[in-house]
Amino acid sequence: MRVKVACVGGGPAGLYLSILLKGQNPSHDITVHERNPEGTTYGWGVTYWRDLLDKLHARDPESARAVEESSVRWHQGVAHVRDLSTRRPGDAGHGIGRHRLLEILTARARALGVRLEFAHEITPERLPDADLVVAGDGVRSALRTAHAGHFGTELTAGRNTYTWLGTTKVFDSFTFAFVESAHGWIWCYGYPFGPGHSTCVIECAPETWTGLGLDRVSESEGAALLEKLFAHVLDGHPLIGRASGDGGAQWLTFRTLTNRTWHRGNLVLLGDAAHTTHYSIGAGTTLALEDAMSLADALRDHAGLPQALARYERERRAALLSVQSAARYSAQWYENLTRYIDLPPERMFALLGQRHSPLLPYVPPQLYYRIDRAAGQSQALRRLKRWLGPKVARSVHARVLSGRE
Repeated sequence: MRVKVACVGGGPAGLYLSILLKGQNPSHDITVHERNPEGTTYGWGVTYWRDLLDKLHARDPESARAVEESSVRWHQGVAHVRDLSTRRPGDAGHGIGRHRLLEILTARARALGVRLEFAHEITPERLPDADLVVAGDGVRSALRTAHAGHFGTELTAGRNTYTWLGTTKVFDSFTFAFVESAHGWIWCYGYPFGPGHSTCVIECAPETWTGLGLDRVSESEGAALLEKLFAHVLDGHPLIGRASGDGGAQWLTFRTLTNRTWHRGNLVLLGDAAHTTHYSIGAGTTLALEDAMSLADALRDHAGLPQALARYERERRAALLSVQSAARYSAQWYENLTRYIDLPPERMFALLGQRHSPLLPYVPPQLYYRIDRAAGQSQALRRLKRWLGPKVARSVHARVLSGRE
């Protein structure tokens, strides 16, 4: 059956949904409306893992090949703590520039016959005439905000401040650097996404941010200070930012967004308009693309729109439970960095890799490290951690509070 779909927002989720729907039925009438001119985007690189690439190859091999060919890979992580460093092998990670990813998806959608309307803003008062309107317009979605009461939108602010920067330093692996300043700890996550650039996310507690004066300086002054703090990992390369309207640096507080429901009539939420997960787990783009896959499947398998949207929401909510839990614990790990930072670097780095665990906040770090090493050699202990984690965490927490641990 031929359907008319309007995707509001030309990010990865909206573009990939249009590709999948056109691939399912070339007669579908699909339009992507993007308020910005073609070729403009925010951000630097995005990360993903092999399982996403496998899904992309299964859905649309042509765009998947282009994504893979334009990506860089790493197989290990490195952590710098004060003047010490440690490395750990890991699963293969992938990075691609956000601009390049959008180029690939835009070209593929256009080749399939998707209508692309750039520099075209859609407002809640004047929705496109379509069987389905997809709100893929991001965390600040105007279409969702207009019906926030219906969607049950909630935004929860994190504690730490962060800024999303680029650099011409090309890291050879996923890189963490923790620096102790006169006003507390400040740290960065860095990863390559192209032949000449890397992403560099810098984070710190609010008291460190204000103590260093980062709340008061211009972007260029802030970049100079950060380049000095992280000189040992940047090797003389500059940090590159995106100035805000008043010339100040783009420091933010991450907001976790949830919605009670994801659809209203023929309007459905997609990607960051529906949910966000803390950037420290690097899953935002992956989840948005997986949303598009799930919605395309549901529309293919159900003739009735209400049934299709209900299935999409049900599937994605279930899939997000573990990811949202991991993101919550990951953010908390960094908010409680001083609990782990004085461990030997190799132990601190091992617990950094375990920051998604619901047990970790309630077990003394040195003890957890020993338990985790034992669990790595025992499938039974791994199953215990996976299935009983929340219950054990509550029990351990109670024992700690009662003085029995």
